[in-house]
Amino acid sequence: MRPPAILLTCLLWAPTLLPAQDKPKSGGGWASPKQMLQAQEGLSHASAEDRKKLHQAVTRAFGLKNLAQGRAAAKIEETTVLWAILDPQPASVLREDGTLIGEMTSLGEDGLQVLAREMPNFTDLSYRIEAGGMPRMAGNARIEHFPLTANSQPQADVPKGRLEKFEWKDSKVFPDTVRDVTVYLPAGHQPGEETCLMVWQDGSRHADPTGSLRVAVVFDNLIHQKAMPRTVGIFIDPGRKPKQKPGDKAANRSFEYDSLGDAYGRFLLEEIIPEVEKRHAVKLRATPDARAIAGGSSGGICAFTAAWERPDKFGKVLSWVGSFVDLRGGHVYPSLIRLTERKPIRVYLLDGENDLDNPFGNWPLANKQMAAALKFMNYDFRIDWNPCFHGSKGMAPALPEALRWLWRDVK
Repeated sequence: MRPPAILLTCLLWAPTLLPAQDKPKSGGGWASPKQMLQAQEGLSHASAEDRKKLHQAVTRAFGLKNLAQGRAAAKIEETTVLWAILDPQPASVLREDGTLIGEMTSLGEDGLQVLAREMPNFTDLSYRIEAGGMPRMAGNARIEHFPLTANSQPQADVPKGRLEKFEWKDSKVFPDTVRDVTVYLPAGHQPGEETCLMVWQDGSRHADPTGSLRVAVVFDNLIHQKAMPRTVGIFIDPGRKPKQKPGDKAANRSFEYDSLGDAYGRFLLEEIIPEVEKRHAVKLRATPDARAIAGGSSGGICAFTAAWERPDKFGKVLSWVGSFVDLRGGHVYPSLIRLTERKPIRVYLLDGENDLDNPFGNWPLANKQMAAALKFMNYDFRIDWNPCFHGSKGMAPALPEALRWLWRDVK
């Protein structure tokens, strides 16, 4: 039987389910993994016209050039994986150990073939595609899905804050760098209104209301609920070199984030925070309990370092999958914490057992050592665990509760 017309229509118009870089620039629809999984059972009975439309949708999703060159990496949506290849021989997808994941289904005489499969969550899958018994391509698909809570979704009755962006290229602490800074101003913010402050490393992607963390959306909801105080967010990207383009991997990131010492704190206190106060007529509360700093990975150890060096200015730290390993000496923190008089900072940590393990260290072990040291010194701290890999996906569903805990006694 043919797939229902409504399903085919959904399959051909799926503009929100693939990464932005995979979306066509204009016109047409494309196949998403979950929709392809639903449709593939009826592909063998689909009409020639329907198969043609599916062919066009898959080609748009993966890119004809990538397919022709055998570089079409698997697409992932939640826990569904979609593979495609262009080859005249019947193809199959196998795990690294040679076990079969599935036989691919032909979509056209040119050799376009597809396979969609539901895979176990929290799987780091190495695969290869064989055609005619010969390897054609190989890759890796990391399946990691955490559903977001309502507090990470826009709510119709919640006033929305606004995001303002500027470029900072006049740093004296980190000369010859350029970076974007995004400022979140809570709904109804008035010039001169006194607010709390929260600084975020790797800022642009965390401020994005449609990104992984959606911090701006969470801020809107929690501020409306009075679960956190009215707070200005400063979202700072790491420094890129002047010849780098926006979006390039920031060349100065590790130097700024992983280095110990007071440089990054001075950068915030002497340059970025005064600039935000001037540009937006912001009046930030000066007490450390009204100021938080956050980041993931190297941004996480950066946040901790800023508060460790200047607990008089930053009293709260939010760190996920923090790089408390030997990248630039950060592995010493558990010992430093135990040997140093307790500082008045509150610390939230999150990590997962699937986090990194490489020559620089073991991230889960490093975060456990941080938690043990903080507990030994009687810090106000919390550590949460889930099955996450390295990245921000594991932090996203936990963020609303983490912010509630972090700001719990500030009005």
